[in-house]
Amino acid sequence: MNILVFGPNGSGKGTQGAIVQKKYNMAHIESGAIFRKNIGGGTELGMKAKEYIDRGDLVPDDITIPMILDRLKEDDCQKGWILDGFPRNKVQGETLAKALTDAKMPLDYVVEIVLPRDIAKLRITGRRLCVNDNNHPNHIAFDAIKPVEKDGKMVCRVCGGDLNTRADDQDDVAIDKRHDIYYDDNTGTMAAVNFFKGIGGNTKVVSVDGKLSIDEVSASIMKELA
Repeated sequence: MNILVFGPNGSGKGTQGAIVQKKYNMAHIESGAIFRKNIGGGTELGMKAKEYIDRGDLVPDDITIPMILDRLKEDDCQKGWILDGFPRNKVQGETLAKALTDAKMPLDYVVEIVLPRDIAKLRITGRRLCVNDNNHPNHIAFDAIKPVEKDGKMVCRVCGGDLNTRADDQDDVAIDKRHDIYYDDNTGTMAAVNFFKGIGGNTKVVSVDGKLSIDEVSASIMKELA
C-alpha cells in the first residue's frame, strides 16, 4: 500500500503518518530526510542538490524526484510507503504522478487532512520537537500529547528526549509564508491535492477533518485504508 499524505503545517500529518506507518509496518518517508541522506552520503544526486542549496536556490524537480523514487525503491519500502512533504505544488504533483506511472509504482491512496488556516496557525505555535525523533508528537496545548515534566523541565512524552521549538514556528511571517504555499489552489500545494483528486484510476483520495482529536483523525483515516 503506497500513500501520499497532504496537510498544512500544524495539521498533524507527521503524527498521522507515524501512526499509519506503525500499524501497517510500512516506511514513513519525509522529503527533507531524503535530501539530508543523499547530501550526507555524497551521492551524485545529493551533490547536485547541494550546489543549489548552497546558492540558496530551490532544487529542481529533475533532481528531487529521482532522489524520491530511489528512496521508494529501497528494501524497507517493499511492504508499502507513506510519503510526507512532497509534492509542494501542482507541477511537482503532475511530475511525480508521471514518474510513479513510468516506474510502474502504484499510488493507492492520497490522504488529505483538511484544516482551516487560522486553526493550523494556532497549532503550530504550541508544537514542540523531540531531538530524537520529530515524529514523536508533543504539543503544549493538547493534553493527550502534552510533554511531560522531568527534573524541572518539559521533555518528550514518548521517549523523554529534550524538546526544541523551530524558530519559524514562532515567527508569524514564516508561518504565513508556508501557509501561503500550502493553501494556494492555483499553483501551490492545494492545487496539487486537487490534481490528485482528478486523476481517477486506482488512486483513492481520502479527505478527513483535521479539527478532530488525533485519535479521531487516525480512526477516520484507518477506516478508509484497505
